[in-house]
Amino acid sequence: MESCPLIKNILLLDSEGKRVAVKYYSDDWPTLASKLAFEKSVFTKTQKTNARTEVLQGFFDAVALLLRSNVEKRTALENLDLILLCLDEIVDGGIILDTEASLIAGRVETHGGDGGAPFSEQTISQALASAREHLTRSLLK
Repeated sequence: MESCPLIKNILLLDSEGKRVAVKYYSDDWPTLASKLAFEKSVFTKTQKTNARTEVLQGFFDAVALLLRSNVEKRTALENLDLILLCLDEIVDGGIILDTEASLIAGRVETHGGDGGAPFSEQTISQALASAREHLTRSLLK
């Protein structure tokens, strides 16, 4: 019997190794200090390589579609709700659900329709309410 591949974490770090968005699906790093040390270690090891796997490529491409190819730190922070929804659509509890960028971006945009307006036209409180509703639905499944 084959086991399902698991993800322990997803890190989105800026060009200086600082957190933009992170999600941990494992208790291997129980404290904030251990998580920050791990993130620094990953950044140091991958700084001069193109460390993209299928999951990371799907994540990057989905975010690029949603942000209209403007994947910069400021834009990412302004659209953090979309990025977190992308992570939720890719991985659930460490299990890889999907890596196809267009499908992921489409589902994230669909969730934006729950609030009645696209994410780009919602206020921060509306976007957070939509994200909270999505999280609640994913927890109740």
